[in-house]
Amino acid sequence: MKLFFLGDIIGKPGRDIIGNKLKDFRKERPIDLVIANAENAAGGSGITVGIFRELLSYGIDCITLGDHAYKQKEIIPILNTDHRIVRPGNYPDGAPGRGWTVVATAAGVKVAVISLIGRTFMKPVDCPLHRADAILAQIAESEPEIRIIFVDFHAEATSDKQLIGRYLDGRVSAVLGTHTHVATADEQIFPGGTAFQCDVGMCGPFNSIIGRRYDRVLEHSLTFKPSMFDVARGETRINGTEVEIDPETGRATGIERVVITDFD
Repeated sequence: MKLFFLGDIIGKPGRDIIGNKLKDFRKERPIDLVIANAENAAGGSGITVGIFRELLSYGIDCITLGDHAYKQKEIIPILNTDHRIVRPGNYPDGAPGRGWTVVATAAGVKVAVISLIGRTFMKPVDCPLHRADAILAQIAESEPEIRIIFVDFHAEATSDKQLIGRYLDGRVSAVLGTHTHVATADEQIFPGGTAFQCDVGMCGPFNSIIGRRYDRVLEHSLTFKPSMFDVARGETRINGTEVEIDPETGRATGIERVVITDFD
């Protein structure tokens, strides 16, 4: 089966290009399941109920979040009730929402989706390595038939991402990184059969500073004057990664970076 993971969706430009391009892409490849990180989908920070439903209508099957999970408070009830959206699984016990979920392809193949967040240069959270162990044990107990397990690791440090990828090699189908908004060229399949990439990039305005207007970011950097880091406009791109997985074993058999532009 083929799984397509979209990098951080940045505001309306990111949503628009997905709305214009994703359904055709799913037909052309074809893709069995689409997962997207959408923690920046609402004006560059957080996600609303309306945007959640909008993204699902474009052909996204499951949404992961990161450190901006709760920036739009209206999403919290959805986090508690809808299995198609997950917040970081190593948030404290009692945090709204779920840290892992199960979605199914049109053919009925079940896929476990886990969201985890890093600790380097980010807010203190539980150890992602230990929490990954706990979540995998929960999946094995409650959904023992599941072979395909996907992990979105939302983190700053590439070393942290590489470490958890190696740690989970052979136990999950893919560990793909988000948060830095810049795609890395290190896609690979580890010896145990886990597909890995430090960061899949972002879906949004390309002529920007990680999705924001570069003039606003530059002004603040030069003068320290407060400046609104508005979402940029202009050319947009989809950055994503496609992973081919053997549904019998859960092992990845292929990985490919994907870039879709306004002009494709």
